[in-house]
Amino acid sequence: MERNNSMTFRVGLLLLISVTVFASTVTNAQEATQDVFWPQWRGPLANGVMPSGDPPVNWSEQQNIRWKVQIPGNGSASPVIWGEKVFVLTAVETGEASEQAATREGFFSSLRRRIVGATVPTEVVRFMVLALARSDGRVLWQRVATEEFPHEGKHQTGTWASPSAVADEEQICAFFGSRGLYCYDHEGQLLWERDFGDLTIRLGFGEGASPALYGDTIVVNWDHQGQSFITALDKRTGQERWLVERDEATSWSSPLIVEHAGRAQVVTSATNRVRSYDLATGELVWDGEGVTMNAIPTPVADQGIVFLTSGYRGSRLIAVRLADAKGDINKTEAIVWSLDRDTPYVPSPLIHDGILYLLKSNSGVLSAYDAETGQVVYGPERLPGIKNVYASPVAAAGRIYIPSREGATSVIQAGLNLNVLSVNTLQDNFDASPALAGKELYLRGQKFLYCIAEN
Repeated sequence: MERNNSMTFRVGLLLLISVTVFASTVTNAQEATQDVFWPQWRGPLANGVMPSGDPPVNWSEQQNIRWKVQIPGNGSASPVIWGEKVFVLTAVETGEASEQAATREGFFSSLRRRIVGATVPTEVVRFMVLALARSDGRVLWQRVATEEFPHEGKHQTGTWASPSAVADEEQICAFFGSRGLYCYDHEGQLLWERDFGDLTIRLGFGEGASPALYGDTIVVNWDHQGQSFITALDKRTGQERWLVERDEATSWSSPLIVEHAGRAQVVTSATNRVRSYDLATGELVWDGEGVTMNAIPTPVADQGIVFLTSGYRGSRLIAVRLADAKGDINKTEAIVWSLDRDTPYVPSPLIHDGILYLLKSNSGVLSAYDAETGQVVYGPERLPGIKNVYASPVAAAGRIYIPSREGATSVIQAGLNLNVLSVNTLQDNFDASPALAGKELYLRGQKFLYCIAEN
């Protein structure tokens, strides 16, 4: 009981500090509204939390669905929200055959598909950006960024549009990996585009890392089986500010930009090394031992600690205190705590009120840890009705939302004990991470985009 009271006090104090810090960093456009928007796939704080959100606890196909819109094609990119618009990226197979398809499919391609679950492209794909009205789901505009035949395959559960967009008060930047980065104004006018070449992804499993936007800088991490690099661009022009080559194989982890002691750092998770770069110059700030193969989860940070994790062919989590992180951090006090079990493979972690939440592999098995000390709060415990999970959990109003690949979303009470508030099932399957804004929850399924709000 004494432990719980002490932790409750610490959680409350962390929440107060977190909200204060957040309130001091929102943009003028955000200050002019009652809502804070969801500008990237992990939300305004890049940790899955919407401080001002308050979506419903219960819903179904007949209850608390403000609107439901079929999205052409498919994609697992998270919706992003700015103002009264929701932006969705999608890839539409056109049915147009390509001469390349016939020449690329052969014995080894077929064998690879059967063994590792990869697919090869068979037709031209239309890569699209859609802007929908938050009020009723109307398509306000749509743009075809490019139409081409993908140069290599994807995982059988993946999509051609997996990276998420980023947005701010000036523009929306849609990232399609090897197809390029396309930045539009909020009315759909193309401002600039940038081609980085072609990624060569391990086992042809497809692309997935999203860019990060901080101030006037966009950061793209380009880890693959060729020459990997990380680069920073001017968001208004697409001009390169810096580029640093990386000794990394394929990773699907998106970069995290976090500010500490007045310095913005770009934190990356990968198999060989975890690293942090100075956002202004690209200079290496610190690095350490990498995570497991197939690095997918994006790091999260809170109260000066960054959490990097992965869960393929092993389990690894390290908590890095930024105040102590300089040079090689291995075997230093910069690593506050670590973990070698029950870490996520695809879903990214969630940190909320001083507690770090982790799904085990891609399952509905949840664990919670004191973010500062690594002490177990609870778990691993299986969530009822939740089997397989790709989406990353999000949180608002003291509640955590965890969608499953089978269409059920578990809503649990955040805190020291596992308390399942509801399990809500829709007629779709969810791999994309949710988005939150105001009293609305947006779920992007394989077929539909749902806006969930009190009727």
